[in-house]
Amino acid sequence: MQTKNITCKLSLRLAIRKADAEGWLAEHMFIMRANGPAGRKTYLCGAYPSACGKTSTAMIPGENIVGDDLAYFRVIDGEFRTANVEAGIFGIIRDVNADGDPVIWDVLHNPGEVIFGNVLVKDDKPYWLGMGQDLPTEGSNHVSQEWTEGMKGPDGKDTTPSHKNARYTVRMQDLENQDPDWDNPNGLPVGGIIYGGRDSDTSVPVLEAYSWDHGICTMGAMLESETTAATIGAEGERKWNVMSNMDFLSMSVGKYLQNNLDFAKDIKRPKVFGTNYFLKKDGNYLNGMLDKAVWVKWMELRVHGDVEALDAGYGMIPKCEDLQKLFKDVLNKDFTEQDYVEQFSVRIPELLAKLDRMEKIYATVQDTPQAMTDEMAAQRKRLEALKASKGEYISPLDL
Repeated sequence: MQTKNITCKLSLRLAIRKADAEGWLAEHMFIMRANGPAGRKTYLCGAYPSACGKTSTAMIPGENIVGDDLAYFRVIDGEFRTANVEAGIFGIIRDVNADGDPVIWDVLHNPGEVIFGNVLVKDDKPYWLGMGQDLPTEGSNHVSQEWTEGMKGPDGKDTTPSHKNARYTVRMQDLENQDPDWDNPNGLPVGGIIYGGRDSDTSVPVLEAYSWDHGICTMGAMLESETTAATIGAEGERKWNVMSNMDFLSMSVGKYLQNNLDFAKDIKRPKVFGTNYFLKKDGNYLNGMLDKAVWVKWMELRVHGDVEALDAGYGMIPKCEDLQKLFKDVLNKDFTEQDYVEQFSVRIPELLAKLDRMEKIYATVQDTPQAMTDEMAAQRKRLEALKASKGEYISPLDL
């Protein structure tokens, strides 16, 4: 697994340099097909740091996967298009279970070739944390060929049956939900770009940018995520990760952002969205694992202008009645007005605190694009005005 990570990083860094020289983009993104009304096909790309729902979004039930990790962007015949450059998917297996990730669960249990890394193996069967089953108390794992429950690690703490960052790898050809055009050499038209991170207290579950520049600057360039076991360092710290591509950049941050801002200026560019699956209240997540299916459907509708949205000062959010319909249609689940208020309230203090963090960071980036400075200033002005007129915490029903 370590060899794969090193090879991936080197390849993407080289691709980013080549893209810079030739006028295209190499991004650390999944590609999926969201299926809209009347058989409509809308392709979405998304950048998520590790353990933030990247692969599970690409594998949402009822949609189709093109790729889960890398996307190249080019303008072909006047159209913004993307292509997957990998032959399979490589995902974190922790918490993959039949209820939360049914499509991935089926792939891992159906006959076929799967590569598991750092899981627990007992009687030739793999086990991992959060799979929804009782785990064996002994077996072979990342700690020892003869691991037993309670075995101590070098730090003196109990070791886990499966590593928290255990992985699985599956070929695209083995996925029943693969898009038939997943390997199309001409690429696929992009309707939306999504940036998502692990955020317990600030942003709403789904948000649409006002424009391409606004999205690139305030969603992509300001992407940060609370660290997990899948990242290096202490868990729970906010880590800045530009477009989930920081580990792969082979140029300055400012140059990379400017390339994104300038790309495809003369054509219609995709809408830009932000998502957050990890909003909490009193320590508990406000969303279920499959709720992301609703956010994807809403984004698909917004790409085509089928539903309206409300101005939240830092982007556009869904209306309650649209989400209620989508939750019922997609998940057969009730979505109450209380759910809506808890999840989509505008949290001005936290949003301004994030702006403070980002302004401090970009003050140290010598080639920060002027658009970045302008978009942060405009965002602050909107949020301050909203705070002055409606208070620090604003219900979406008051927008």
